[in-house]
Amino acid sequence: MEKYSRNPTIDTMLNHASCRKFTDEKVSDEDIAAIFRAAQSASTSYFLQVTSIIRITEQALKEKIAVLAGNQKHVAQAPELWIFCADYHRNQVEFPESDLGWNEQFLVGIQDAGIMAQNAFAALESLGLGGCYIGGIRNGIQEIDRLLALPQNVFPVFGLAFGHPAEHAGLKPRMPAAVTFMENSYREPDPEVMKRYNELMRKYYESRSSNAKNVDWTENMIGYMKKERRTYMKDYVQGKGWDLK
Repeated sequence: MEKYSRNPTIDTMLNHASCRKFTDEKVSDEDIAAIFRAAQSASTSYFLQVTSIIRITEQALKEKIAVLAGNQKHVAQAPELWIFCADYHRNQVEFPESDLGWNEQFLVGIQDAGIMAQNAFAALESLGLGGCYIGGIRNGIQEIDRLLALPQNVFPVFGLAFGHPAEHAGLKPRMPAAVTFMENSYREPDPEVMKRYNELMRKYYESRSSNAKNVDWTENMIGYMKKERRTYMKDYVQGKGWDLK
């Protein structure tokens, strides 16, 4: 466990790891309220507050979302499933003359959802809970949109499944600061630094207790980077009112 001895908040963040196996114990109402309040306290651009969270409490609905998200069993098993949505509908209700559909608004909606969700994640881990993000909800986004009865100008960005962890995953090595932390201008990645990182990641992947594989970071990334995924997303967001002007 990585520690920064003077600050337990940073200790929690340094020891973040995705959790996909949960016990049957429910998350207490007190913890749910605290996690939501922490999420709501996140920064929001221009104080627009364009994020809404839909908490999925119906097991049948949770199971449908799990299938639509790519048959991810942990989505259905997790005691808590929250869907973070970018939401300009509420703002338009308050100000019907709103001029929506702009690139900047779209980016702010996604940005604010991410900031809010990360506050929630840090809070739940500080309470001894574990979870993982569910980007897979975009696999079946049209049907999930229908199931959640989302109005125009509201779209689901990702889910967050969490609960009491049944196991603690090992920490996944991040890239060194030498290639990710820059000063004053962009610096091209050092090939030697990346080579050492790839060697470290190969050892990590080989040593995992589940889903072990003999690849490094670059080899693992290729499958994602070599072709576009979810090509229907442009049509979907435009259909929800985001012409991206």
